[in-house]
Amino acid sequence: MENAGKIRVEIAYARPDTQIIVPLEVSPGTAVEEAIRHSGVLESFPEIDLGTNKVGIFGKLVKLDTHLRAGDRIEIYRALIADPKEVRRKRAAEEDK
Repeated sequence: MENAGKIRVEIAYARPDTQIIVPLEVSPGTAVEEAIRHSGVLESFPEIDLGTNKVGIFGKLVKLDTHLRAGDRIEIYRALIADPKEVRRKRAAEEDK
């Protein structure tokens, strides 16, 4: 069996215009960064910079050297384009008019 000893994980990335979830089989003990590089997501989305983009597993921030477990979904986060507090403040000001 070719996949003996492998675990299944997913790599997820989304932009406003598209999203991708890449299923992947990796060896136990594989780090988040290794899985992302192996997935091909970096080639499909060259704007991703692992030095600046944060990553998480199921919504919880993790470091690139975090070891994966079976079923983990690695999420690559984009930078915020606006400060959420400022957006709420502007929205509240517009509603008061």
